[in-house]
Amino acid sequence: MSEPGFLYASAHKFIQLSQFGAFSKIFESKIVLNVKDYGAKGDGIEDDTQAFADVWDMACSSKVESRIIIPDESSYLLRPINLAGSCHSKITLMIFGSIVAPSNPDIWNGNDTHKWIYFHGVDHLTVEGGGTINGMGQEWWASSCKINPKNPCRHAPTAITFHKCNNLVVKNLMIRNGQQMQMAFTNCDRVSVSYVSLFTPSWSPNTDGIHISSSTHVEVKDSVIRTGDDCISIVSNSSKVDVRRIFCGPGHGISIGSLGKSGTCDQVYDVSVQGAILSNTENGVRIKTWQGGSGFVKNVKFDDIWMQNVSNPIIIDQYYCDSNTPCPNKTCGVNVENIAYVNIRGTSATKEAIRFACSDVAPCEGLFLEDVYLVSSFDDVTTTSFCWEATGTTSGTIYPPLCYYSNSATFIKHIVSYIPNLQPIESIML
Repeated sequence: MSEPGFLYASAHKFIQLSQFGAFSKIFESKIVLNVKDYGAKGDGIEDDTQAFADVWDMACSSKVESRIIIPDESSYLLRPINLAGSCHSKITLMIFGSIVAPSNPDIWNGNDTHKWIYFHGVDHLTVEGGGTINGMGQEWWASSCKINPKNPCRHAPTAITFHKCNNLVVKNLMIRNGQQMQMAFTNCDRVSVSYVSLFTPSWSPNTDGIHISSSTHVEVKDSVIRTGDDCISIVSNSSKVDVRRIFCGPGHGISIGSLGKSGTCDQVYDVSVQGAILSNTENGVRIKTWQGGSGFVKNVKFDDIWMQNVSNPIIIDQYYCDSNTPCPNKTCGVNVENIAYVNIRGTSATKEAIRFACSDVAPCEGLFLEDVYLVSSFDDVTTTSFCWEATGTTSGTIYPPLCYYSNSATFIKHIVSYIPNLQPIESIML
């Protein structure tokens, strides 16, 4: 198992990152564009949106590789901005300073409230630099219907969204106080995310750390996520997702789903989560589906994971219902099959450490547990497991003892051997 200190060291390394050496050495033979040369003030007060749009247009139209510099020791106020492709060459966005959002949600009047910083259709993009993106989400959270049920429910922006971006690298970046989700990847192919720190308070609503939707060949590694919702959420029609060496907490854990809401057909497959530490989270590793949907979750492996005072450390919930009113029973559901849990240890904040609440109409099949040991965070409590419509096999030490029916492990051996061999993203990026 990965040592807990490794991820803390990674976080420390990230925080200590400073701007790289002299630009003249780093950017030889590159076109270098400084946002201040395009009118950005960098005082955190004046609106720098137009300067960012202008420098982006220049980089995107360049026939040779461009680097956009966001200088250190400055704070750049950005209104909602759309940074679109397609571009003629590779672009690297070097964020050394801070980018801040307007604190007043009314600024979004007339704009799409789903978005703040929005990259669309940009291939071969790198975003890095060790700087900070601050979503200033406090007013958005305060007006959320989840904080104050008397308020109408409304969308809030994702701090930074990458839509239809292929061969994408995001690294050495901090995002704080995102209005809702911190970072989202939608309809992307070949994505590498590393050494990012994502921080929002534990009570901030719907603030998923990294959200992956309809994307494939996605790698997320060596990052620290503290948030008010899922640290990582993998949803509709995503595949070949590799998550490694993540520290998560507080938050709602690492989740696949929710899937199947409002009768949708969703598919998630070939997912590996390896070497994670989850601390004081509301869930550990979770699969959640709504009744009435269709599709499947299959070929998933959770491996080498340490739980520290985690509620619901291992959970499959095929009766997920994030609603103020009860959800009706349905006669169809999302299939869950070939799910492996290997070398998962630690302490549970709930008596029930393992919960497989599977569907009557789409039972969980092909579950596999090996060397799972989850004891209570409290001295006088014995952990238990719950199983409903779940079948699978076990190997090694399993605690608490499992309650599901055993079946053949033939196809489970396939998923256990296949998932660790997901091809490293850097080897397939063009």
